[in-house]
Amino acid sequence: MPPKSDSSIPGSPEEWLMRAKSNLLLARAEKPEGVFWEDMCYNAQQAAEKAIKAVLQYHHIVFRYIHDLSELLENFEKNGFDFPDDLKQASVLTQYAIETRYPGHFDDLTEEVYRQALAIAERTVAWAESVIAPHAQDQQSGG
Repeated sequence: MPPKSDSSIPGSPEEWLMRAKSNLLLARAEKPEGVFWEDMCYNAQQAAEKAIKAVLQYHHIVFRYIHDLSELLENFEKNGFDFPDDLKQASVLTQYAIETRYPGHFDDLTEEVYRQALAIAERTVAWAESVIAPHAQDQQSGG
């Protein structure tokens, strides 16, 4: 079990994970009429970003407030922590944090692209939960 965080980044790993799950719920919601697939992908990106930041916080790795998932994942390697190889593809979600949210930079996204983004976000959040949740339960039970 890691010691209490002395990180300058506010929020516990569990709080970051709760925020990731909140964005994942929004990303999974039925797309209302008039909502762009880009906006649904944005919530998927935010879920993955906050999940990664939750695990960084768990390992006491200070990170910058950025949306670049590649850079966030590189923080694990720089600090000697592993993460599943298939999570490297989460870096493709970075484009949904900024560019696709504004007109003129991309063609409209499709439902298929959204489904791929959602699948990546779900795997990323599940991984973060597998790292953090068992330790949170240990702390609650006094273990």
